[in-house]
Amino acid sequence: MKHTKTLTGLILGAATAALLSAAPAAAQDVTACLITKTDTNPFFVKMKEGAQAKAAELGVTLKTFAGKVDGDHDSQVAAIEACIADGAKGILIAASDTKAIVDQVKKAQAAGMVVIALDTPLDPADAADATFATDNFEAGKLIGAWAKATLGDKAADARIGFLNLTPSQPTVDVLRNQGFMTGFGIDTADVNKIGDETDARIVGNDVTNGNEEGGRKAMENLLQKDPNINVIHTINEPAAVGAFQALKAVGKENDVLIVSVDGGCPGVQSVKDGMIGATSQQYPLQMAALGVEAIKKWADSGEKPAPTPGKAFFDTGVNLVTDKPAEGVPSIDTVKGMELCWG
Repeated sequence: MKHTKTLTGLILGAATAALLSAAPAAAQDVTACLITKTDTNPFFVKMKEGAQAKAAELGVTLKTFAGKVDGDHDSQVAAIEACIADGAKGILIAASDTKAIVDQVKKAQAAGMVVIALDTPLDPADAADATFATDNFEAGKLIGAWAKATLGDKAADARIGFLNLTPSQPTVDVLRNQGFMTGFGIDTADVNKIGDETDARIVGNDVTNGNEEGGRKAMENLLQKDPNINVIHTINEPAAVGAFQALKAVGKENDVLIVSVDGGCPGVQSVKDGMIGATSQQYPLQMAALGVEAIKKWADSGEKPAPTPGKAFFDTGVNLVTDKPAEGVPSIDTVKGMELCWG
């Protein structure tokens, strides 16, 4: 009798083990990590919401991390280490320092994880397994072309300031900055670098950390260099609003054409209110949702996402938003921009 019970237990145990081993990979728990630059910028807030919604839909456990401020590289390194230790299947990352993070990305890949860059390509771009992003060069090119067309003959004598992101020149910063110059008709010299141009119309570059306070301070600095600045390119809309505030404080808010990138609802409202002349709208919800889907697919089948045909990344789209359309530059108005905005 004792032997019978033992044998029965063995058979049941073996059957249970067989059933568990036969369970499809899709039934296993899939954990993904989202690492953004900050938790305060509306763009990354909406990216997080999009990732969480898609994760809930697909049954993916999502863990989220963010830097204290834009440019907080160390927090992102720590986040990757935590994701590796946790056995996550993949990481979605909007990197603050696109070069310095590559070694940590390689560690995650060596641990069997798929790493997908969101919004900001790594440097080199192929350090990530895939990139889901706005064509940031095109985004910059659109606002540059719009600014040039809006100024008309005055573009030849423009006084232009650039409010960029951080001193490390992450790829998203370089792409938007150099895209603007290309659209405006400025020789970029080395298109992979900010600040080596020799065009006499450029007053200077400053950094903002992508927030209003940084935009205000950077604008004040450039006004000290040249109080006759009449065009400002900004890395994003919070920086643009800060620049507008600095201009308003000295009575120059109607003398300077401000252009930007992001397309969040507050930014589109700023275009409608006349604070920003035009902005290039991007779509973080789509980036995040596609990223979570890609990690789930990787966990289930080992298949990595493919880029948009003809590009090295998956292009999630961009539209120029303005209520003052310029000939030859495709755009949508703020009514349509509000329908498509986020945040």
